[in-house]
Amino acid sequence: MNFIKEIKEKAKQNVKTIVLPEAQDPRVLEAARKTTDEGFAKVILLGNKEELTKIANQNNISIDDLMIVDPLLSDKAESYIEKFYELRQAKGMTPEKARETLKDKIYFGTMMVYMGDADGLVSGSICSTSDTLRPALQTIKTAPNTKLVSSFFVIQEPDTSFGEDGLFLFADCGLNVNPTAEELSEIAISTATTWLDLFGTEPRVAMLSYSTLGSAPDVEGMNVKVREATRLVKEKVPNLAIEGEIQLDAAIVSSVAAKKAPESKVAGKANILIFPDLNSGNIGYKLVQRFAHAEAYGPVTQGIAKPVNDLSRGCSADDIVGVVAITAVQCK
Repeated sequence: MNFIKEIKEKAKQNVKTIVLPEAQDPRVLEAARKTTDEGFAKVILLGNKEELTKIANQNNISIDDLMIVDPLLSDKAESYIEKFYELRQAKGMTPEKARETLKDKIYFGTMMVYMGDADGLVSGSICSTSDTLRPALQTIKTAPNTKLVSSFFVIQEPDTSFGEDGLFLFADCGLNVNPTAEELSEIAISTATTWLDLFGTEPRVAMLSYSTLGSAPDVEGMNVKVREATRLVKEKVPNLAIEGEIQLDAAIVSSVAAKKAPESKVAGKANILIFPDLNSGNIGYKLVQRFAHAEAYGPVTQGIAKPVNDLSRGCSADDIVGVVAITAVQCK
C-alpha cells in the first residue's frame, strides 16, 4: 500500500486550500511547488513576495504562480485583528496587542483558517510544536464532542507483514506528555476515528506497555493506567477492536501473539499503536523511522475543529508534501 499516493488521490476529489506560514524555509517552498504541480491542494505562502522570490531563486524553485500573502500588507488584516481581539478580550487581549500578535505569520495563518480564507494550516519546519498549536487552541479550539487534542504519526514500514501492509498510526508521539487513563482512552478513540477517515479499513488498536495482560508486575501504576484506559475505550466504543495492556511484539508479530495473547483479536495484527506517554511515543517513532527506514509523517493533530498540523523540524520537502496531503483530507 502506497498510502501517501492514495491520500493524494483522495485529496484531489475535493481540493482544499492549505496555508504555509514558514515560507522562508526552502523546504516549504519546494513542498509548495510539488503540491501545486501534483494538484491535490492549493497552497498559500505567507511572507514578503520579494524576499520569498529571492529565496526561491537561490534554491532553483519557481514560485511565480503561487499565491503569496504578506500579513503586513493584506487587505484582510484589519478584519482578522478585530476578530482575534473579540475572541481573546476576555483573556486580557487589547486591540493594540492583537495587532502586534497578528504580525506573527502562524497567528495570521491560523486566523485565515478561522475566518474561512484557508481550510487548514501546516507549520513546524522552523518553529516549535507549541508555537504551531497555541494559536489554534486559542482561536479555532476543539472539534465538537472532542475532549482532548492529541497527535499521531502515519508510519509506512518497509516490512509489509506488520500492521496494515506496513502501515500504522502511532499516538500520541508529539503532544500529551503523561496522559491519564481517561486521556489515553480519548487518544485511542480519536486515533481509531482518524484511521477510518484516512484509510476506511478496520482500526485495530494496541494499548502498549512493558507487560501483556498482566504478565509483569505493575510499577507505579503504569500498567494499571493502560488497563484502565483500555476498559474505558471498550465502555465508550464497544465495537472497536482493542487490546491492552500489551507489549509491542505481541501487538504486531503473530507468532509472539499466539504465545502471549492467543485469545486476542488484535494481538499480532494491530495497525494503531497507542503509547502510554510522550517519552515512549517520541522515542518509538524515531527508532522505527531511523532504524527501519520507515516513512514518518507528522505529528498530525486530531481534535482541533479545523486541521492545523505540525511538522518535525528535521522534515524533508517530501515530508511536508505528505502532511499537506493528510491535512487536505482532514478538511471537512
